[in-house]
Amino acid sequence: MNIVAKSKAVMLAMGASPVMYLMIALSILSLAIILERAYFFYSIRDDLEVLARELARSLRKGDYEEAKKRMEASPSAEAAVVVAGLVESDRGAEAAEEAMAGATALQRMKLERRLAYLGTLGNNAPFIGLFGTVIGIIQAFEHLGDKSAAAATGSAAPAAVMSSIAEALVATAIGLAVAIPAVAAYNFFQRMIKSTVTNTDALTRVLLAHLKGLGEDEALAVASAVKHGRASTPGHGAHSEARKSNPPKTKAKSEEEPAEKAEKKKSDAHDEEEG
Repeated sequence: MNIVAKSKAVMLAMGASPVMYLMIALSILSLAIILERAYFFYSIRDDLEVLARELARSLRKGDYEEAKKRMEASPSAEAAVVVAGLVESDRGAEAAEEAMAGATALQRMKLERRLAYLGTLGNNAPFIGLFGTVIGIIQAFEHLGDKSAAAATGSAAPAAVMSSIAEALVATAIGLAVAIPAVAAYNFFQRMIKSTVTNTDALTRVLLAHLKGLGEDEALAVASAVKHGRASTPGHGAHSEARKSNPPKTKAKSEEEPAEKAEKKKSDAHDEEEG
C-alpha cells in the first residue's frame, strides 16, 4: 500500500468530526481570551485629559509628591509610565525619559499579552476548517466510486455523497465562525494598544517639558524634593528655595553699578586737583 492509499484510509477512518471538535475547543479558548482582554482594558481606563491637567497643575506648583501620588492612584498604563519618570527625575530629564521609555515597553508587553493567540487563530482557523472540508470531499468521492453500494440501492450512494459534502461544508463554516471573531477582536485590541501608547507619549511629554524647562538650580531643588518625598508649596517650594539660595546675576550686576560710578567720580575729582 502506497502513501496515498494509507493517507486516504486514515482520513476516511477519521472523518471531519475530529477537526470540528478541535475548532470548537479553539473557539472556546479564543472566547475566554477575548473576555479576559476586554476586562483588562476596561479595568485600566481613566480620563486622560483630566489626568494630564492635574499632572501639569501639580508640576507648575512644584508639588512633585502630589503629582506622584495622583499618578500612582490611577489604574491606567499611561500613569504607570509617568510614575517611572517621576522616580528618576532627580537624575535629570534624560534619565527620566529613558526610564519612561523602559516602562512603556513593559506596559506594552502587558497590553499585548495573549493577543498573539488571537492573531494566529484568526489567520489559521480557515485553513483548519479547509482541512475538514478536504476530508469530507474525499469521503464524498469514495462513496461516489463505491459501485457495490450503488448496486445495492440506487439512492444509497448519492445519499452518502450528499452527507459527506454537507459535512465538508460544515467544517468550512465552523472554521470561518472561529476566525472572524478572533480577527475582529485582535484588530480591536491592537487599536486600543495604539491609542494607549499614543496617550502615554502625550502624558510623558508633560513631565519632560517641565523638567527640561527648569534651570540648573531649580532642577537640583526638584531632585531634592523628589528624593526625600517632600512636597513643595507655591511661593515656598523647591523653586523659591533655588532662587533664594542662588540670586540672579542681573541683580548683583545692578548693585555693582553705583559703586563703579562713585569710584569713577572720585578719580575724576583727583585728576582735576592735580591739574
